[in-house]
Amino acid sequence: MRRTAVPNAEGAGRTRVGVLVFPGSNDDRDLAHALERLGAEVAMVWHKDLRLPEGVSGVAIPGGFSYGDYLRAGAMARFSPVMRAVEEHARAGRPVLGICNGFQILCESGLLPGGLVRNRDLRFRCLEVALRVEDLGLFSTEVAPGAELEIPIKHGSGAYVPDPERSPRVALRYSGENPNGSVEAIAGVVNEAGNVLGLMPHPEHAVDPLLGSTDGAPILRAFLARCTPQAAAA
Repeated sequence: MRRTAVPNAEGAGRTRVGVLVFPGSNDDRDLAHALERLGAEVAMVWHKDLRLPEGVSGVAIPGGFSYGDYLRAGAMARFSPVMRAVEEHARAGRPVLGICNGFQILCESGLLPGGLVRNRDLRFRCLEVALRVEDLGLFSTEVAPGAELEIPIKHGSGAYVPDPERSPRVALRYSGENPNGSVEAIAGVVNEAGNVLGLMPHPEHAVDPLLGSTDGAPILRAFLARCTPQAAAA
């Protein structure tokens, strides 16, 4: 699934999606650009906002280092005012996507089980990794289980550790090298309802063939497909 051109869907029926912005976010604009490239209308949502913008039917939480990763990655962002609205959105069955730091924040908030800790070798890893799709929950419309993807990672605290009392519903696994020491090579998980997906790889950096891979586009397209008012209500 590499180096396939992704058409710009500008002008198609545009789904409105919120991309959160925390102090220390650094992939918010990249994620917004990727979603817009795939046809979405994006509203940037500041972390102090008390509610999501009108008409937003999906929420995406970007990568970065919210609050400088003080205490631990995602631990402080979990208490930002906007997260109460995100939790309500998720518990109503509406789609939420968390990438890298967004995944960490979703785990800290309890919307996904388990947590992310320092990489096994205590080094920041930045490379393209091989992934195998297992169960993307409600975001499975574009990628079948067993599909192989190549998507970049860039993180220092990406080793996933399951909650012993809540077995994870595994969305993605590293299929080649396990770059960070994640338990059972887990790269992403989805909640029991299937509407909240968190992953350490960055699909927003794999939507343009100029960057070497478009394997992230199907994941983002599947997210957008669930962000239509009809799909979110289903």
